[in-house]
Amino acid sequence: MSKIECNLNINGKNKTVNIHEDKPLIFVIRDELGLTGTKLGCGLGQCGSCAVLIDGEKKNSCNVLAKDYQNCKITTIEGLKTDKGLNKVQQAFKQYNAAQCGYCTSGIIISLSSVFLKKNDPTKKEILSCLEGQLCRCGSHASVMKAIDKLKAS
Repeated sequence: MSKIECNLNINGKNKTVNIHEDKPLIFVIRDELGLTGTKLGCGLGQCGSCAVLIDGEKKNSCNVLAKDYQNCKITTIEGLKTDKGLNKVQQAFKQYNAAQCGYCTSGIIISLSSVFLKKNDPTKKEILSCLEGQLCRCGSHASVMKAIDKLKAS
């Protein structure tokens, strides 16, 4: 497979990388750009640990090709913070220790951020819907739900 020049906008910065045409986006994010907050879990798009925002929509980065997302705005967990610090989803997770092992946390935060970026007050159904496909194996669900309740109250 030949290499191509791939121009990506990651966390508001334009990056050019020379990659094989068939390189999944997660490996460009982690290996080429050194942004390790996005995790590789199953590699099949089923666990959500690799979730990123692409043009504001949640997308699993493990099973999509990086070359297909040139001219898109890609946001990783590292790009969610604002000028004032952590975004409100990250703040709620911090306040309620909504992680145990932490492996799934960045994907869950990305998923919730996608909803809260679109609506200040999403419904419980919209919130639960955005979490479909997010797998947590260690059982931090109770803390995650407390953080979500905090987000709904703010």
